[in-house]
Amino acid sequence: QVQLQEAGGGLVQAGASLRLSCAASGDNRNIRSMGWFRQAPGKEREFVAAIRRRDGTTEYADSVKGRFAISRDIAAATSFLQMNTLQQEDAAVYYCAAGPLNGDMRFATSYINWGQGTQVTVSS
Repeated sequence: QVQLQEAGGGLVQAGASLRLSCAASGDNRNIRSMGWFRQAPGKEREFVAAIRRRDGTTEYADSVKGRFAISRDIAAATSFLQMNTLQQEDAAVYYCAAGPLNGDMRFATSYINWGQGTQVTVSS
């Protein structure tokens, strides 16, 4: 059983940065991909970024390319999402995800473990 714990959310002004982390505890040996999704009020959950644990291959949503960067600590089964130049449109609850599957990392169906979410609020 894998448990995911996010950290690093908060309130920032537009243009500022935040770094989120997601630590996988429990039996994380089979985690192959780690991703981040977000959900704003009244909107569906959407893909943000993901990374393959083994080789570091990354995927990003078009809306965050060039501003966000995902990385991972292989041994610790932890992923990090560095978010720069935050915009009000980035405000949402951010969820980390992990899974043993080799499917398309942009799809939520490729993950079986989810964190509880961390709130990111961006003020003008």
